[in-house]
Amino acid sequence: MKRQTFFTLLIMAFVLSFFVTPLGDYSKIMLNRVFATSPTIIKLDKRGKIANYDWKLKDENWKFINFNEAKGKVALVTFWTSWHMPSQAQLKDIQYLFDTYGDKVRFYVITNEERAPVELFMSEQGYTFPVTYQIIGEPSPISLLKPPGSYLIDKTGTIVIHQNAIADWSNEKVNKLLNELISE
Repeated sequence: MKRQTFFTLLIMAFVLSFFVTPLGDYSKIMLNRVFATSPTIIKLDKRGKIANYDWKLKDENWKFINFNEAKGKVALVTFWTSWHMPSQAQLKDIQYLFDTYGDKVRFYVITNEERAPVELFMSEQGYTFPVTYQIIGEPSPISLLKPPGSYLIDKTGTIVIHQNAIADWSNEKVNKLLNELISE
């Protein structure tokens, strides 16, 4: 076999591995993380505010909770699904934020999935942040974003970040912003 043919076949096998092997899934998640940028902070004059905090959800124990508990606190709301690659890529940063700010920020890591696949995924990945379950049909005070969409809300209900795509949440810019919002 010629050297050029060998390298062509090797490249084809590598590309094919992205589509048919677990290595491909891992690689796609890593690529999503590599190309993620810091979330965009909304300019002060462009920020919206939550008018109503009344939003029924379920916690990781399947008990009803209300978003009212976030009133007067800094809250991170992020939408995700266990089967969505960009969501999976972003969850590592969500875990970092939870480990760093878990007692100072309210976390609403929201999915519309059933419990079984979510609990399996969380266990396999070793994530410890609390999962929140959306109640289908329940009105929300914010627009429900497609995964991995996120909001960062300050203590007054002002939306500071509205991110529609994967973002790198574990960086100095986000840490500085969160520390400022917490100290207000």
